[in-house]
Amino acid sequence: MSHSQINHLVIVGGGTAGWMAAASISRQLANFPIKITLIESEDIGTVGVGEATIPSIRSYNDSLGIDEIDFIKATQATFKLGIEFRDWREKNSRFFHPFADYGIDLNGVAFHHYLTRAQSLRLPADPAEYSFATQLAWQNRFAQPHPNPPSPLADFGYAYHFDAGRYAQFLRAYAEARGVTRIEGKIANTELQPDNGNITAVTLDDGRRVSGDFYVDCSGFRGLLIEQALHTGYDDWRQWLPCDSAIAVQSDKAAELTPYTRTTAKAAGWQWRIPLQHRTGNGYVYASEFCQQDEAEATLLSGLDTTALTEPRRFQFVTGKRKKIWHKNCFALGLASGFLEPLESTSISLIQTGISKLLEFFPHQGINRADQNEVNRQHSHEFERIRDFLILHYKASKRSDTPFWQHCRQMAIPDTLAHKMDVFNSRGKVVMLEPEAFERDSWVTMYWGFNDLPQDYDRRADTLSDAQLAEQLEKMRTAVKQASSQPLSHEDFIQRHCAAPN
Repeated sequence: MSHSQINHLVIVGGGTAGWMAAASISRQLANFPIKITLIESEDIGTVGVGEATIPSIRSYNDSLGIDEIDFIKATQATFKLGIEFRDWREKNSRFFHPFADYGIDLNGVAFHHYLTRAQSLRLPADPAEYSFATQLAWQNRFAQPHPNPPSPLADFGYAYHFDAGRYAQFLRAYAEARGVTRIEGKIANTELQPDNGNITAVTLDDGRRVSGDFYVDCSGFRGLLIEQALHTGYDDWRQWLPCDSAIAVQSDKAAELTPYTRTTAKAAGWQWRIPLQHRTGNGYVYASEFCQQDEAEATLLSGLDTTALTEPRRFQFVTGKRKKIWHKNCFALGLASGFLEPLESTSISLIQTGISKLLEFFPHQGINRADQNEVNRQHSHEFERIRDFLILHYKASKRSDTPFWQHCRQMAIPDTLAHKMDVFNSRGKVVMLEPEAFERDSWVTMYWGFNDLPQDYDRRADTLSDAQLAEQLEKMRTAVKQASSQPLSHEDFIQRHCAAPN
């Protein structure tokens, strides 16, 4: 154990990850005499395309005491009830992944088992009909969930789409107001202690030297500290997630603000569409082995539903994770800790969970090896569970119309995912390896959305007679249909409650 007390924490890199870290640490550790310095360069662009989130972003903002309306206006945010998947199962198919469960569990048996039984009885068995959030999304309506919903059917979550650059600026103002010092400059060199390899200081390109006790690497794909200086190592997962490139472009505001992210499967990957109040974010994530850059750009631009406002930006990446998120006196966050394509909008949530680990195990009195090992174990487990969920999107697809989709259908998959798929196929049991980033009904969404239905179901679902089951299902569908027809349209809700200034 190192007994050096942490008096000065240095964050290398700004952007979403850097300023989320600065904001959280400055608030959560406000009672400790720790100086916080953030180094960033305006000359170095941030990726900044991760503009869609999952509901945990709300708890992050709440932890900072941020007013939701102020945040929405400052970041031109819209609301998100989930993700629409177009052309994934096959061309012209469509399903929705809501931030909500389906139906109501009955007699201690998960609801999707009753749907499996209902299908065998030729009763209505489309999960979307039993999801309030999905029905709201299909009608482009939005309502905030009641804090004490009268029925489980009315319980759902929501997240946001927002301008990532504006969010970083918003958090910068928050952090600087709480004492965080920002230094403009580029890192030219990293100094290491010769005896133990810890970082002692970073030198900027103008010769300035910044020395700290602990470092947070938010330098993006480059991993200036965690990899280039400390050579931590990286687990490459492209054998399971072959997409390694992306092109992003901003376009004009959508004609109608949909309360969901849209992802559309393409010949060699998938295209995203994220509606904000003032513009639309678009991008194409693809596998360069199956698609040339010019072809990918043409695919993206031809798939826009509004006029492009910017020139396309290109990115290359290696899907995977850092072997250690915490190595010596350096803690990596954001893209510096690893990269999983934004298919399920997990990029910002992974920054959040990384910050949570840092705060929970913060080395106030020095670095403890056991703490490091536990953080790194949790980091690996979290990335692997999300990895498997993403792989399922490709492996379960029924498409074989292009070499890319043929490859995805034929590729080997991790044993952990194969086991999950086999158990669900056998009897509809959703295997959860705690903790999971995605809950049971998110997995159900994917299995059913790709028409991977179980051969059997939990036979305890037979305790209801056929007539009783039909009656219960009819009550749920009716309640969902009636409730989802009442709220305002998504755009009207924003205009009435939280429209950003022009």
